[in-house]
Amino acid sequence: MDSLLSGSDYNQLRAFVAVGELLSFSRAAEALGVSPSALSQLVRGFEERVGVRLLQRTTRSVALTEAGEMLFRRVRPAVSELGDAIGQVRRTRNRPAGTLRVHVFRSAAESFLEPMLPAFMATYPEVVLDITLDDAVVDMVANGYDAAIRIGEVIERDMVAVPLGPELRMVAVATPAYIAAHGMPQHPRDLVRHRCIRWRWPGHVTPYAWEFCENGTWFEVAVDGPLIVSDKDMDIRATLLGLGIGFPAEHAVAEHIAAGRLVPMLQAWSAPFPGFFLCYPQQRQMAPALRAFIDALRNPAALHMKQSAEDAAVDQRFR
Repeated sequence: MDSLLSGSDYNQLRAFVAVGELLSFSRAAEALGVSPSALSQLVRGFEERVGVRLLQRTTRSVALTEAGEMLFRRVRPAVSELGDAIGQVRRTRNRPAGTLRVHVFRSAAESFLEPMLPAFMATYPEVVLDITLDDAVVDMVANGYDAAIRIGEVIERDMVAVPLGPELRMVAVATPAYIAAHGMPQHPRDLVRHRCIRWRWPGHVTPYAWEFCENGTWFEVAVDGPLIVSDKDMDIRATLLGLGIGFPAEHAVAEHIAAGRLVPMLQAWSAPFPGFFLCYPQQRQMAPALRAFIDALRNPAALHMKQSAEDAAVDQRFR
């Protein structure tokens, strides 16, 4: 059966079923929206593929042969079911629905994802968001993800990347008590003599080497210290406990810096780099659910306005 359903063979099978139902080439052609001559060619081609005569034709009538009757009874339910399935998919092609798998860096979830979830889920109740929070850089396509939110420097070149926020900056910070006890480094390379709280990318063996910029050139410092973590929030908490110098994103510790709990250092060597992006594979036909998700992340205010308008319309109907 697989060979019969390749290419245009499904159209031939559908043509045969239509003639078998109506026992008339003219009425079957009208039902399918084709000319009688085109329908006749489809049925003749199908009979040649099967190798058996399926229809008896006269100038006045059409009838199924014994083989045609047997085949018609077997394939008619399947063709009907397949047609219904295709019709259902076509009816939903412009409506966001289904499961959308998204891989999100942990530090991006709170800033970009969580604020838009209530309005998105209320506006698109047929979309199921399957979200993985993970700082590992995974192959999206190989792992079955539809989209990801990650920093710009780890996005594959063949991906479509949509910026979500401003540039980021890493900053070395420590508590006033740590600085009083161990001193303030004057250059990034001085960090090798300090207790540093190191962070390891999930899936990597060695901890992340801290990156700084001097005269437009980036360089790395392989710091050392008594604590290695794989969670950036724990990195910040350990720094607040005075266990060493941390190297978080500046925005993540802005409140602690403003309150004096942490002191920034080496800022002259802390340069900005591309921030968070929504990325997804290039595709000819984008699923409506993915399009709705992209639009919601790019313009969350519009999503909230849309939800407010829909809520107002519902309230008006029930008044």
